[in-house]
Amino acid sequence: MKLKLLGLVLGLQVAWVLGTVATQEHRLRSAPTVLLETQPVDPRDLLRGDYVILNYKISQIPLKLFAPTQTEALPAGCAVYVVIERRGQFHEAVSASLALPESGSHQTVILGTVDSSWGPGGTGTPVRLRYGLERYYVAEGTGNPAGKLTVEAAVSNSGRATIKQVFVDGKPYREAMKLQARDAN
Repeated sequence: MKLKLLGLVLGLQVAWVLGTVATQEHRLRSAPTVLLETQPVDPRDLLRGDYVILNYKISQIPLKLFAPTQTEALPAGCAVYVVIERRGQFHEAVSASLALPESGSHQTVILGTVDSSWGPGGTGTPVRLRYGLERYYVAEGTGNPAGKLTVEAAVSNSGRATIKQVFVDGKPYREAMKLQARDAN
């Protein structure tokens, strides 16, 4: 009896892991993609390995973009749906809401959460959001790229986003880091 229970528990754990992987792979392959502009941030953390911290232009949402207008501070962790639209090369925020909004045919809704650092700073203070796209793990020794970083993200119908690819000056990250290493030698 205990052996059957152990087998069932192990089987459920394996199914959960495989289901998580399948969901991520499905999102990366089938969800529409958006190109997001980043802003530089220090990329090093010795305890967690090498990764690049990504900060996005759409991480700061002005209160005027909210419908209905927000006049009070939003609690940390509060879900915010941001409608983004392609403006030039990149997607930019055009509106935000606490409920899943309708979007136009050339718009995408991305789900963010209010960062704990935002407080009631008045009507001019933007809301700081996190999208789960703020870390990109890289090969050891390649966490300090020189150049403009951009991110291609896959966004599901529910608004959840996953990094599909990171670019340095328009080149895929891995390729750009090989070129920078070669030029440094």
